[in-house]
Amino acid sequence: MNEKRKIRVGVLFGGKSGEHEVSLTSAQNVMAAMDKSKYEIVPIGITKTGLWLTGEKVMAQLTGAAEMPPQLAARAASSRSLTPFLDDSVVTRDAALGALDVIFPVLHGPMGEDGTVQGLLELADLPYVGCGVLGSAASMDKVVAKDIFRAHGIPVLPYITVLRKTWVAEPDTVRAQIESALAYPVFVKPANMGSSVGISKVHAADELAAAMDEAAQYDRRLLVEQGINAREIEISILGNDDPQSSVPGEVVPSREFYSYAAKYIDGDSKLLIPAPLEPEQTAAVKKYAIVAFLALDCSGLARVDFLLDRESGKVYLNEVNAMPGFTKISMYPKLWAASGLGYSALIDRLIELALERHAERKKNRTDFNVSEAT
Repeated sequence: MNEKRKIRVGVLFGGKSGEHEVSLTSAQNVMAAMDKSKYEIVPIGITKTGLWLTGEKVMAQLTGAAEMPPQLAARAASSRSLTPFLDDSVVTRDAALGALDVIFPVLHGPMGEDGTVQGLLELADLPYVGCGVLGSAASMDKVVAKDIFRAHGIPVLPYITVLRKTWVAEPDTVRAQIESALAYPVFVKPANMGSSVGISKVHAADELAAAMDEAAQYDRRLLVEQGINAREIEISILGNDDPQSSVPGEVVPSREFYSYAAKYIDGDSKLLIPAPLEPEQTAAVKKYAIVAFLALDCSGLARVDFLLDRESGKVYLNEVNAMPGFTKISMYPKLWAASGLGYSALIDRLIELALERHAERKKNRTDFNVSEAT
């Protein structure tokens, strides 16, 4: 009897994003946890300049633990090509991508989590883990997502949007607009970024300019949001058209808020799983998380983050992460482990959902006979 063929999984990581390093760590954890008796893992790395690489050494090359061949290093420094490479030689599409059964894009932030790579995989007709083009793009864009949340009756904190060019050209006007709509403290964020990159808490007017300049490095649109004295609650979602929620967890950051340093550098932030919530608060975050997931047309997975006002007890949806972190300290897999689904089983389910979603897409007609319109 022939052995069942392993599923060939292309694990995609790195990317042209401020979250490049987080992606590498997440991908290392994902690949280490994958059942080698079920899956043949094909690592595919993307450099910070957008060069796609594959081969056994690609993770080491992207982390700097191994050197790239000179001809690749030269291209990696300047390339705008999407041509895949295998060590130091060009490989064909069939060898690099076409033979894969499914892609696991462990990419965070712009150029990976925002629908760009998802669109490429759609064009290549490859199944992939996670949200589609719309769900990825809408989740990544904090302004668009909040507009959608409000339209679906999900509570969000007051916010305004500022264009980078407007801030640069008319800082006094922008400052007046912010201060007339919101009260300090406020949070300033790039509209499209994750892992708290570019985010600042502004306690008073004299801190606003630096925060706006910091966020403006990462996006042309900036979100300024009302700050409150809040607890940070997160919940994991898994599924396609009938998504399920995990138990909620609470982040107790090592700093004033859950910044990049608090997440990945300090090592002192605490995760309380399950979160110590009142039953009605748990019910609210679970309900709103599912509504948000479906409203954004997410699929596969997402982590939904809430702010719980310490004074009023009211829950506000903060953001949806279409490809949450998979590092050892990441909340998404920890919440599912606490809900009875271990790391390896979670990866199995995500791949199943990717294949299921692809099969559903294949039911769509991609042709139209003009005679049918008569």
